[in-house]
Amino acid sequence: MEVPPTLISNVTEAVMDEVRHWQMRSLESVYPIVYVDCLMVNVRENQRVLKKALYLVLAVDLNGQKDLLGMWIAQTEGAKFWLSVLTELQNRGVKDLFIACVDGLTGLPEAIESVYPQTRVQLCMVHLMRNSLRYVSYKHMKEVATDLKAIYSASTEAEAEFNAERFPR
Repeated sequence: MEVPPTLISNVTEAVMDEVRHWQMRSLESVYPIVYVDCLMVNVRENQRVLKKALYLVLAVDLNGQKDLLGMWIAQTEGAKFWLSVLTELQNRGVKDLFIACVDGLTGLPEAIESVYPQTRVQLCMVHLMRNSLRYVSYKHMKEVATDLKAIYSASTEAEAEFNAERFPR
């Protein structure tokens, strides 16, 4: 189905007030877990379509419900950008985060430490695997990935240690 560009512009304009209200809404004071990630999206700017990074902060509240806390598009990321995002969340009412699951975005762990010093920063499992496999030759990658998955997906610390001991050296 083809949609004229003016329709898309009109719809976008019509919902912008609601979007701004959503972006500035008050948030819960505590989130046990937040996930921070990035999606690459196409954005129309100056008559051109560009790929831009859309940064997302998704939280799990005390009732176990997911809550998208916000979305930000930025030209570059770094500690200064992440500091502004986390300060905005703090200004919107977030007082404490227990665990922040991140994917190694530049400057993010330092910004979390600055705004929420008690938060435990954890690299997500997918990125742990990718980072670990960077040092493995291609011919051994499948075998090592299987062994690492047993460690990273263990349900207890003891199980992870047991699987780590079995990991070939």
